[in-house]
Amino acid sequence: MTDLKLLYVDDEADIREVATFSLELDPGIEVRSAGGGAEAFAMLDGDAWRPDVVLLDVMMPDMDGPAVLARLRERGDVDGAPVIFITARAQAEERARLLGFGAADVITKPFDPMTLAQDVRAILAR
Repeated sequence: MTDLKLLYVDDEADIREVATFSLELDPGIEVRSAGGGAEAFAMLDGDAWRPDVVLLDVMMPDMDGPAVLARLRERGDVDGAPVIFITARAQAEERARLLGFGAADVITKPFDPMTLAQDVRAILAR
């Protein structure tokens, strides 16, 4: 039974595939993914489905993660759902900057595929 709907937005198809597979190891997580902000917004425009949490890559062409987050909040698409950034740049100052945008937390790439779902649930439990 699905108890958590997660939207994963990342421009790198390989990472998106690995992350989706690893998140779906948890049978309670339903994952939908998008290759960037425009695709995520098109998905949200065309469907009543809304995520409980958004896992959002930071460095993407056209619209980076913070810009996607700002637009999601403006549109009201995530209705206060937590956003977790995922990035290879997780130094302390970058992490603080991302948290300043209102993110629930930051997961560092490369992530451990065996624990990604647990990591997301641990962040949400805080």
